[in-house]
Amino acid sequence: MDSAKVTVKRTKKYGRAVYAKTRIRKGEVIAAFDGPCFDDDFEGWNEDLLNHAIQYGKTRWRDSKGIARLINHSCEPNCGIKSLFKIVAMRAIAPGEEITWDYEMTEKNRHGWRMKCRCGAKSCRRVIGDYAKMPRSVRRRYAGYISEWLLPKKKS
Repeated sequence: MDSAKVTVKRTKKYGRAVYAKTRIRKGEVIAAFDGPCFDDDFEGWNEDLLNHAIQYGKTRWRDSKGIARLINHSCEPNCGIKSLFKIVAMRAIAPGEEITWDYEMTEKNRHGWRMKCRCGAKSCRRVIGDYAKMPRSVRRRYAGYISEWLLPKKKS
């Protein structure tokens, strides 16, 4: 599920990162969380899983077999989440640009998971954590790219 339009490179700032090799159009799928699923009772939780698996339900998380787990967070991302597991370009992405998404687009962790943000964006929130703490203005900007499990259910 990894796009052929991206590559993984080492950075001095935070280890590996994913970069566009060629122009990526808005709406293109970059990668997907397509690996094993876990719940609260999983006995094998470790730091690596805590920092790379995404939440897709109240007590459910999923890892990736590919590059999705290497895409870094940004408070000014160029990608978002669609269909629970797909990382999708929210705008056109230029060659050489780092691929990023906002980790709060999937998290509502009652265990209080948090990590220090090092994205360096002008609007950096300094801490990555729970969707509930994401400012409303940011939620509006991300409309259509927030994991659907976090959003209010639409009345039919």
